[in-house]
Amino acid sequence: MTLSGSTATVDGAGVTVDGDTVTVTAGGTYVLTGSLDGQVVVDSASDDEVKLVLSGAAITSGTGPALTFADAGEAVVVLADGTSNSLTDAATYSDTSDEAPSAALYSTADLTIGGEGALSVTGNNLDGIAGTDGLVISGGTIDVTAVDDGIRGKDHLAITGGTVTVEAGGDALKSTNDTEADSGFIDISGGTLALAAGTDGFDAATDLIVSGGAITVDAADDGLHAELSLVIGDGEITVTRSYEGLEAQYIAVTGGTVDVTAEDDGLNVSAAATATSTDAAADPRQMGGGPGGGMDAIDGLALVTGGTLTIDAGGDGFDSNGNAEITGGTVIVNGPLNDGNGALDVNGTFTVSGGTLIAVGSSGMADTPDADSAQGWVQATVSGSAGSTIQIGNGSSVLAEFTAAKAFSNVVYSGEAVSSGQEYTVTVDGRATTATAGTATAGGMGGMGGGGGRPNR
Repeated sequence: MTLSGSTATVDGAGVTVDGDTVTVTAGGTYVLTGSLDGQVVVDSASDDEVKLVLSGAAITSGTGPALTFADAGEAVVVLADGTSNSLTDAATYSDTSDEAPSAALYSTADLTIGGEGALSVTGNNLDGIAGTDGLVISGGTIDVTAVDDGIRGKDHLAITGGTVTVEAGGDALKSTNDTEADSGFIDISGGTLALAAGTDGFDAATDLIVSGGAITVDAADDGLHAELSLVIGDGEITVTRSYEGLEAQYIAVTGGTVDVTAEDDGLNVSAAATATSTDAAADPRQMGGGPGGGMDAIDGLALVTGGTLTIDAGGDGFDSNGNAEITGGTVIVNGPLNDGNGALDVNGTFTVSGGTLIAVGSSGMADTPDADSAQGWVQATVSGSAGSTIQIGNGSSVLAEFTAAKAFSNVVYSGEAVSSGQEYTVTVDGRATTATAGTATAGGMGGMGGGGGRPNR
């Protein structure tokens, strides 16, 4: 079909044109070219697959969404190779009922967006792309600007490829189904994502799983948030700004590279607001650890088995209101300057049995792994400034050397060469302090951290 001003011409069956509204009424594949000041609506049988190929199409609506899949079995949008396309909705919709569409691209059916072309989506009313079922992005160069949420799916939101850029007043990527056990998740397995959000970069109603891709997040609230489980298995994740970087009831980092900058907590295990059970395959509780003792500990877990996690936090750096377990990988925490928070803050059990832990921060609420951890650790109350060189030594051997990112008065280190009960030196810019592995020099006060008030969600 050829879009032209406030109307369109159609070659073939299955499409009707009524003024500036183009309606697809049957399953099949339809190619859209040209510009339309109006709306395209898909209203076919509930078992039809409708595929719309955008091939240089620009749709701008003055009354509602630009493109709506009102009824279909499967909804597919293909971005034709080498083409640029755009969808822009109205700032005010004529239909404001509870069940009315609320995005420039809106679907009531499972929606898949792919291809090798480009798509620019502007959500002037609320959301950019939204669906009441599942939503998958498999390819294309997609740029979304929205007053509220950028891209929102209900049952699931999955990104397997493509380049996705979002600038949202609300959440950048969001899933909303918190009432069904196998729904409400976000799954990122590929693609390049650049997300800027007025609230959360990711906001999953249940689980958030990242197994690939290159992701950059700039968020006013949480960088990556899941109500239940947050699992990072691979990929490159950089949170350049957040109030809290990673937040969920169960957090597992099993691979990949994660770099988090947070105004308050860098990693925060906290109780979920929902009680939905999740798929065990996405649940860190199936990967080790579990409920344990400790002061006011919740049923939650921070688990690191691989990868590299680097945190720069103004509040608590690595903060679990439940338990914490490090069995592999590398955890580097550049903690707070103020003594009301700590680089490490764990309410329940905190064990280290492998990997490398480096935590540098204030000393007022300094915390450590448990004394009976399988792998030894060293803590020292020593001070330095940004750029200071810190060495962990055993006699004439240097076990580890690292550079402080900011001022500090406490250091915790754990590595495979550290044995509990032995003495080690912690040297800052040539000044050495002796510490016994497995012995804390400052008492932990887990669970009492936190900076100023959290922004409204």
